[in-house]
Amino acid sequence: MSGGIVETILAFMDKGGDVLWLIAILVFVMWTLIFERLWYFKLAWRKDAFRIINTWEERSERKSWNAKQIRSKLLSESRELINNNLPVITTLVALCPLLGLLGTVTGMIEVFNVMAVTGGGDAKSMAGGVERATIPTMAGMVAALSGLFANTYLTRIANREQEFLQDQLTSDH
Repeated sequence: MSGGIVETILAFMDKGGDVLWLIAILVFVMWTLIFERLWYFKLAWRKDAFRIINTWEERSERKSWNAKQIRSKLLSESRELINNNLPVITTLVALCPLLGLLGTVTGMIEVFNVMAVTGGGDAKSMAGGVERATIPTMAGMVAALSGLFANTYLTRIANREQEFLQDQLTSDH
């Protein structure tokens, strides 16, 4: 059963050309980073937030210029922890349709090559190039959409957690 699935996937990848393999690698890296961020927010962030809040709460005074600078430092460190890999994910999302477009161009070059060799009369030969042009385009767009939704979700979580931490580091006691 699994051999048939692997053969089907390999046949699909072959129809899409070499660019489809690049898109697959990019999607794997992108979703690995997305899952890392999800894991961080679900499991590790609470410990980091607790540590930052405790560092602030252990201070005896919180109103001086030094205290405000320490608060700013703690918030900056938390922002770095929260936003880790988010710019990379955003970049990978933007690269997906560009690689799809590269697949379109390489597929169309194949179509034009067939047209030049056969004089434009062999529709079957041109169909392979059209297939190589459309599959990577579709794959790039699907990958970009899935990554865009995940990136938007992660960005919302990051903003919410940053605001939560800013609210917790008060100077009123």
